[in-house]
Amino acid sequence: MDTESLLDEGAFWEIVDRAREAAGGDPDAQAELLVDRLAGLDPQAVTDFARHFESRFNRAYRWDVWGAAWVLLGGAGDDTFENFRCWLIGQGRAVFEGTLHDPDALADLLPADFDARTDGEAEELGYAAYEAYEILTGDQLPALGLPEPPPEPEGAAPDFENDAALAAAWPRLWARFRASDAPVGLAEP
Repeated sequence: MDTESLLDEGAFWEIVDRAREAAGGDPDAQAELLVDRLAGLDPQAVTDFARHFESRFNRAYRWDVWGAAWVLLGGAGDDTFENFRCWLIGQGRAVFEGTLHDPDALADLLPADFDARTDGEAEELGYAAYEAYEILTGDQLPALGLPEPPPEPEGAAPDFENDAALAAAWPRLWARFRASDAPVGLAEP
């Protein structure tokens, strides 16, 4: 496998950002736009995009990020957390890196109209490079050469059944999305 990257980190985030902006925040439309954009690139560039995406997907496999997703979405099992990590990457570099730096900061990074009942998951974004590669080559995307993700998320697991502990660990997210009697996503900041 050729390990020289044709697509650097800046180009990766530019592609993600342009697709998100063009999609108007709709993750399914963003995934379709990513497939279209990637299908116009060279197969190695698509592989590089997939490598960047998967690397970030694995970096976000942390209990503190899972806890933030749990508070934000009103619960998050394995599949939901996978879809959340795809969505998080799809929000662009500032939101992604800001959340990894301080998962509770996600409360301040989300737009005012964010609705946890309909936003926060984007499974299809995780498949965009695979679909584009198949369109380009007729073959499946080759192995990316990345280390296997750990069997468990990094860090200490939160007590998902303890609202007081969740509110203490993610106070800004809790205040914005869970503190009132309103449905999740409708609490006033």
